[in-house]
Amino acid sequence: MGSKVAVVADRIAWEERELIQRADTFGLTVDWVNDESLCLGDPAAPSVRDYDVLLVRSRSYTRGGLVASLAEAAGARTVNTARAIHACENKAALRTVLRAAGVPVPDFRLVLSRKDFTQALEELQTPVVLKPVFGGMGKRVTLIRHTDTAQSVYDYVEDLGHAFEQACLVEPYIGGGTSVRCLVVGGELVGAAEFASGGTDWRNNAALGNDSRALAHDPDIVKITDAVSAELGPGIYGIDLFRTDDGYVVNEVNHAPGFRAVASATGADVPSAIARYVQELLA
Repeated sequence: MGSKVAVVADRIAWEERELIQRADTFGLTVDWVNDESLCLGDPAAPSVRDYDVLLVRSRSYTRGGLVASLAEAAGARTVNTARAIHACENKAALRTVLRAAGVPVPDFRLVLSRKDFTQALEELQTPVVLKPVFGGMGKRVTLIRHTDTAQSVYDYVEDLGHAFEQACLVEPYIGGGTSVRCLVVGGELVGAAEFASGGTDWRNNAALGNDSRALAHDPDIVKITDAVSAELGPGIYGIDLFRTDDGYVVNEVNHAPGFRAVASATGADVPSAIARYVQELLA
């Protein structure tokens, strides 16, 4: 019987199905484990220690980080690690960590109040992007083109009920409507694709189904993705880059990246790359 791998997720999407279907080819037994069914906390519980590796693919950073933390405490091996997931969860913390490691990131301001927001507008000037510190898939990311509408936009942030939802970043609008999604597996760049906003939506996010094209493994891209992996540790990451006049900057890092769009654009066999990486971990 092959090594046992749990795909820990709150749903089975295309990516999870592909991973499960490829398992036998690589001598792996892969099960879907719903992250809502683990009831972690007892370090002696066998629910996660029955598996050689847990691939943590919860869409929620919070869920993923909690599952990985408690699973590791129970002696399980997780991909990605709890440390990496927690680093990716908080955009402000991630950028601070990467910047300290010499990895280029966009200029930004942490906004916790209207006073912060007003000062950020003065320092960065429109157009700017307002985005939540916690969250993904392009949700609540807002392009503010003019200062005369900015305060009205912030009204919606101020009315959010929970403090963690009110924590935002303001950053310059860069990238010109395009971004680069890089799929990294075990420290290796497997595929890179450029996504361009289409239709009436300015956001260039793979989850939104924007136009895409494959990119060659540019040495500048490889240098940045290698630096991110060196800081967060080897794992499976979706690293989003913006192109600027001074080179690429890291916009964010996804701990459980969707890879269907990059695989389609580049022809990269991402599920096989992940299966081989798991094999290497267990060798």
